Amino acid sequence: MKKQVLVPVADGTEDLEAVAIIDILRRAGAEVTFASVTDQIEVRCSQGIKMSADVLISQCRDREYDLVVLPGGFPGVEHLRDSEVLVEILKAQDKQKKLFGAICAAPAVVLAHHGLLDNRNATCHPGVADKLAKRDTTQAKVVVDGNCITSRGAGTAVDFALVLVETLFGKEKRQTVATGLAMVKQ
Repeated sequence: MKKQVLVPVADGTEDLEAVAIIDILRRAGAEVTFASVTDQIEVRCSQGIKMSADVLISQCRDREYDLVVLPGGFPGVEHLRDSEVLVEILKAQDKQKKLFGAICAAPAVVLAHHGLLDNRNATCHPGVADKLAKRDTTQAKVVVDGNCITSRGAGTAVDFALVLVETLFGKEKRQTVATGLAMVKQ
């Protein structure tokens, strides 16, 4: 059975982060659901690119996910933070010890805001790092702490997505995907 991944988005989501996460996880073989947290399927990302989500977040409420991962970008992360359905999904994910992650401003604005980073090491975009209670690891590109994976921003999106692949599928699959992206010597 394919690994199930949820990537929620909204107007103002960081384009590069969303696309890198979705693309790389799909290359690895995950079934990625791209869900809008608004009442519109089409979202306009932070750099003006329009994307059509697969579904609305309300359609994801009763599904099980191996991973829920949040891209950053303003004001997208504020929409993610304010989505009651998404928060419910994230808290259930954590309670069940299933994977969740976030990049850029999302760790601070969404995860920390809802208590999902309490007693966890994390990283995020330097512009919002002051919102993290624990700041020891904020300089790292990617931080894995238990079932939570965080990353700094658009410049680390591919590294972040490859760590997600490794966590879901193992080192061999990460190597295969990285080789296909010409990120490692063949």
